[in-house]
Amino acid sequence: MNYRVDNLQYCNWSKEIFEINHEAKLDAVHATICYHEDFDELKTNIAQWKNYFKEFSSLIFQGFNSQDIEKAKLEKKTAIFYGLQNCSPIEDNIEYVEVLKDLGILFMQLTYNNQSLLATGCYEKRDTGITRMGREVIKEMNRVKMIIDMSHSAEFSTLEAIKFSEQPIVVSHANPLFWHEGLRNKSDNILKALNESGGMIGFSLYPHHLKGSSNCSLQSFCEMIADTTKRISIKQIGIGSDLCINHPDSIVEWMRNGTWTKTKDFGEGTADNAGFPPQPSWFEDARGFENLYKGLRDTGFSEEETHDILGNNWYNFYKKFD
Repeated sequence: MNYRVDNLQYCNWSKEIFEINHEAKLDAVHATICYHEDFDELKTNIAQWKNYFKEFSSLIFQGFNSQDIEKAKLEKKTAIFYGLQNCSPIEDNIEYVEVLKDLGILFMQLTYNNQSLLATGCYEKRDTGITRMGREVIKEMNRVKMIIDMSHSAEFSTLEAIKFSEQPIVVSHANPLFWHEGLRNKSDNILKALNESGGMIGFSLYPHHLKGSSNCSLQSFCEMIADTTKRISIKQIGIGSDLCINHPDSIVEWMRNGTWTKTKDFGEGTADNAGFPPQPSWFEDARGFENLYKGLRDTGFSEEETHDILGNNWYNFYKKFD
C-alpha cells in the first residue's frame, strides 16, 4: 500500500481546498492551526476545525495516528493532523503540553521566526540554543509523543533539539541550504544530524525557499531532492509543501508580524513584494503532487523510492508516535 502525505499546509480552508486535496489523492495533511495564538485563541481554532469535520465529513476527518492514514486511504478521504507553528499556546505552562496532545495536536514547533521561551527562531541574530524551559518541554513532548518540529528555528537551536530529544524530530517544511540560501533552509550539519537521529525533512514548495523562487523548475527541485539523498537517507525525506493558497496578503503580514512589533516586518519578502509569492506553475496546489511523481521518476528515482518520498516515509515516521 502506498500513501500520499503533505506534511505542511496552511491554506484558507474551504470545501474547495478539501476537494483539491482529495483530487490530489492526499491521504494525510499536517495542517497548521496556530501561528501566534495563545491557549484560548487556539481553542477557538480547534472549534472551527470541528465544524469543518462535520460539514465536510465526506472529504476529511481528524487524524491522530498512522492508523488514520490507513483509514483515509480505504475511505478515500484526507486525514487532517493538527500542528502548531509556534509554542505560544503553551504560554509559560508546561502542563499545557499534555492538554494540547489530548486535543489532537501532533506537531509543535519550538519557535516561529523569533526567540521563544523554548528556543531561538531563524530570524534572530544570536542563537542561544534550547532554553531551560525548552529542555523540559522537549522531555514532556517526548513523554506524550508529540512531534518536535524545528522548521523555523535557528541552526544551534535545531542541533540542540536533535541532541536533547529522545525521539526523532522533524523539519516539516524547508529545503537544503546548499541548494538555496533562504533564511529558513537547513545546513548540511542539520541534515547530517537528522540522518543520524532518525529524523525527517519535508521539502517545501513555498517560493521563498526555492532556487529561482516562483520560477523554480520542476527539474531543479527534483535534482535537489536527489542531491539531498547524498546527505540523508532516502527513507527520511518527504514533502511538506507549505501551501498557503487562497489567503489574502493580509494573512502573510499577520504571520510575519503577529502582535510583537509595530514596525512592519517583510520576512523573506520585500516592501515591493510583500504579499504571498505565486506558486511555481507545476505546483499551484496539491494537485502538483502528480507533477512531482513524474519529475522524480524522470530524475531517476525508482517507483518505490518515488512513493516513499511522496508519502510512505511520513506514514512510517508517524507510526513511531502511535
